[in-house]
Amino acid sequence: MAITAQDIQDAMKRVAEGFRANSDHLTELDQAVGDGDLGITTSKIADALDTYADQDAGDDLGKYLAAGGMAVNRAASSTMGTLLASGLMSAGKAVRGKEMLEPSDLATMLQAAFEGLQTRGKANLGDKTILDALQPSVEALSQAVQTTETLATAGQKLVDAAKIGRDAVTPLRNRVGRASWVGERTEGCVDPGCEAWVIIASSLADVG
Repeated sequence: MAITAQDIQDAMKRVAEGFRANSDHLTELDQAVGDGDLGITTSKIADALDTYADQDAGDDLGKYLAAGGMAVNRAASSTMGTLLASGLMSAGKAVRGKEMLEPSDLATMLQAAFEGLQTRGKANLGDKTILDALQPSVEALSQAVQTTETLATAGQKLVDAAKIGRDAVTPLRNRVGRASWVGERTEGCVDPGCEAWVIIASSLADVG
């Protein structure tokens, strides 16, 4: 099944909607371990994605996605905004030149996004960051598209893996960023970055 420009634009709109619907929730999580501005950041990202998704995608979806990452970076230059922008730009570069995408391209893009976030954020798995929810999703999606499962099934596995990754590190202590300053008080708290990825994954997969 081919993924078209309209599919990409619709996905951006769903992510924007997911961020808006969960703005207060993300703020509460961030207040427990950081400076409490994640809801504001994701609202800015939502506005940027909504506006950008209305633009003509042209005939190069990779270029379109990469430029979308730059739009996110301009709108929200905070840590999370920069990370998500890096991920989107990396995903776009991985499929540059393609007018339509195949399911296998989605797995390639997600792997590239993970690498982009890891390079930009300089974090490792187990540091209790968005990477800990993203990495299981990468594996789940890669396995799903290799076994020719439907996109709906692959999407559900993507979301399930994200939640498993988030929950696995919840008991741990945050080791990177502002949350690391809070120390042992972050133990048992849901990492806001992990939760943000669960929201993104759920929106991409169109799973409530």
